[in-house]
Amino acid sequence: MIKFLPTDSGIIHLVISIFSHNPKIMRKLTLLFFLLTLNLSLYAQEPIKLLEANPHYFEYKGEPIALVTSAEHYGALLNTGFDFKTYLNTLKEAGMNYTRIFMGSYFEIPGDSFGIKNNTLAPNQGDVLVPWEQVEVDGKTKYNWAIYNPAYFERLHEFMGVAQELDIIVEITFFSSIYRDEHWAISPQNPGNRINAETKSLDRKLAHTLENGDLLSLQKGYVQKIVKELNRYDNFFFEIQNEPWSDRGISILNLMNLYVTDGPDWTKEVEYPDQLSLDWQDAMVETIVSTELDLPKKHLIAQNYSNFKSALYDVNPNVSILNFHYNWPESAEWNFHLDRVIGFDESGFAGSEDWVYRRQAWAFMMSGGGLFNHLDYSFFVGKEDGTGINDAPGGGSAQFRSEMKILSDFIHTMNLENAKPAKHKIKASPGLIPFAMDDGSDGIALYVIEAGKRDSYVTLEIKPGDYEIHMLDVISGDQKTLGAHEIKANELVLTVNLENGEALYHIQRVE
Repeated sequence: MIKFLPTDSGIIHLVISIFSHNPKIMRKLTLLFFLLTLNLSLYAQEPIKLLEANPHYFEYKGEPIALVTSAEHYGALLNTGFDFKTYLNTLKEAGMNYTRIFMGSYFEIPGDSFGIKNNTLAPNQGDVLVPWEQVEVDGKTKYNWAIYNPAYFERLHEFMGVAQELDIIVEITFFSSIYRDEHWAISPQNPGNRINAETKSLDRKLAHTLENGDLLSLQKGYVQKIVKELNRYDNFFFEIQNEPWSDRGISILNLMNLYVTDGPDWTKEVEYPDQLSLDWQDAMVETIVSTELDLPKKHLIAQNYSNFKSALYDVNPNVSILNFHYNWPESAEWNFHLDRVIGFDESGFAGSEDWVYRRQAWAFMMSGGGLFNHLDYSFFVGKEDGTGINDAPGGGSAQFRSEMKILSDFIHTMNLENAKPAKHKIKASPGLIPFAMDDGSDGIALYVIEAGKRDSYVTLEIKPGDYEIHMLDVISGDQKTLGAHEIKANELVLTVNLENGEALYHIQRVE
């Protein structure tokens, strides 16, 4: 048997010359070559991966990238009322390169969703789409995990195809904590909602542990199915579970008093998943890795560790992305030595004003973060263009997305193969909160927030040489050139004027 690739032009021309006299055969050959070429093109690119020279960032299509977005509340796939094509095109036009979706094992109830009026993760009745066959039994929806739902996978492939065409990276989140009994009552994982469930009852806080009865094998089968279905795509990474500490958390840090661990409520303490949770997550990671062993492509895996900040102490070697929610810059600083992407995976619960989340994003990314996802509540059913006004515990708007584009555009001007945090180069910053990055080209990017003073200075340690200094307005994107400077004494005293309370200064080395 002669084997050849349909992209081998010499072989193609030879075959065409042999059968050119027969129109019927030529039509069939043309169709065959087209289908083979299309199929191979799906596997021709390499999936998004860690940047080899600097694994705190990604590489996609041969280019170093960071992920920055302002995206909907994770229901774009499972909510059939949501027009994901308009949504994804809106992200692309706004300069966003990333979105996060839940895969169907968890969804919420309209009107009972943490104070969110319009919630894409809480579809209206009849609009919930999950991977399994749904049947009505005595007026109640039940799920047959033995039969997969073709309509779900048709929508999944359509979603992924549009996202890949637009170069939007998708975070595939398999599971989520089940926060309330009401959510467990509608969950496809609840044995009371599963056809032929062997386990008759299950505590929802054991659902994501190895002590969940027959559910464990079903979870592994579901993960395997999604892994196989998505293997052809390059534009995604997996995440095991959203906020596992909400199922099974142990308090490790009180944000108000670092020396006390029993914080008064979740907004003031850091929780970390317990060992039962970590063991189960390891099993899911192993399921992904073992399933991909015999598949053409290998994809990155993310794990969600805590709210706010924590110094990680138990990281699976197959996990490449370390995700936090409502993130503080310390999570990037404390875990930078792990040489993985550190992600700010969800924002919110800090009011509805955009400036809060803009400052969070800049502070985190200028501390070594490689991924920022703002939870944007201006996207919901009927407002897939992100123009909605929502009653929700967070922000989001077209203006905010324009500000995130300014952040993303600036990050991608840096030499990401060499960029790294440079907090140690800040020697003084009276009345200011500064964050610094080596830009990878012997320059320094300095993001500064007022902290009692708008007119002040920052003293920086910097190599001798010639530099140009530019100031970037992080709200409008306007840039001012502040002039050329020759540094002779390893130090620069930079005068700072913050008309809007924050700005980015870029001290660029001039060759």
